[in-house]
Amino acid sequence: MARVDHLVTSGTFALDGGEWDVDNNVWIIGDGTEAIVIDAAHDADAIEAALNGRTLRAIVCTHAHNDHIDAAPALADATGAPILLHRDDLPLWKQTHPDRTPDGELTDGQELTVAGTTLTVLHTPGHAPGAVCLYAPGLSTVFTGDTLFQGGPGATGRSFSHFPTIVASIRDRLLALPPETTVRTGHGDSTTIGAEAPHLDEWIARGH
Repeated sequence: MARVDHLVTSGTFALDGGEWDVDNNVWIIGDGTEAIVIDAAHDADAIEAALNGRTLRAIVCTHAHNDHIDAAPALADATGAPILLHRDDLPLWKQTHPDRTPDGELTDGQELTVAGTTLTVLHTPGHAPGAVCLYAPGLSTVFTGDTLFQGGPGATGRSFSHFPTIVASIRDRLLALPPETTVRTGHGDSTTIGAEAPHLDEWIARGH
């Protein structure tokens, strides 16, 4: 059975001419021999150390904001693992890595398997056009990147984002999951689908 390891890395989020200091959650799903990394943020050496010699099968990007992908090429070079990204986020990717393209595409409904555990790709645009979540029913977990946090949707006030779209993604794709599903986010604390679902109308009324 796969386990979920958690690493927090720190760095800078940059978009639209602004910069912000951020702490990012890096998720590692696997067993003692192989793993997948979700969001290679800031520190490739720290992520490689956390792998502890395991074979890295893929580096999955929930979206292409720089703070979620800045360490992906270095980690790929160190491990030989492919970088996977939804094609709709290529324009964002190129802002950070103009000379390096991802190695493969993530598509809605695609299944990734590691350590006997299946992760299903859910395309959840809104925070970014190619944002995805990874649902692991065997672990009763969904990895939501910056689409859904404890307390509401990810930010939609900057380029490439759209509030009605993220609300639709959360309502149609995430809140349809079992309420006991753990939501492991791109920043901050985890939550559950059941804890967030009752607040959908509040988020819509808030409009951000």
